[in-house]
Amino acid sequence: MYKVILALCFVGAALAAPQYGHHEEEHYVDYYAPPHYKFDYSVHDPHTHDIKKQEETREGDVVKGYYSLYEPDGTERIVHYTADKHNGFNAVVERKGHAVHPQHYGHSSEAYYGHGHSGGASSSSGYHH
Repeated sequence: MYKVILALCFVGAALAAPQYGHHEEEHYVDYYAPPHYKFDYSVHDPHTHDIKKQEETREGDVVKGYYSLYEPDGTERIVHYTADKHNGFNAVVERKGHAVHPQHYGHSSEAYYGHGHSGGASSSSGYHH
């Protein structure tokens, strides 16, 4: 019985030993390569009127891109930008469309505050010690 257990221990140890001669492919990572990326996205939500988009690329130390969005007044703001280590961040802002401001109907602000009379909040409220 002890011989069987001893034999199984030797077999287990042999199977657990590293396999020499078998190598997995090594994955090389160049930590000094200049960074590169490109992304874009857009949102068009008719319920919240959130409409915007952006696109950006990076090649080494140079970033270029643009974004656009619709302002609450109905105009579109478009921003083209660049950034690098020599010139810093630079942006050109453009607006398209005409601002639309909603018409306000009703009373002026005086109606809410008693036509200029204080509502008891001033120090001359007539209360004396």
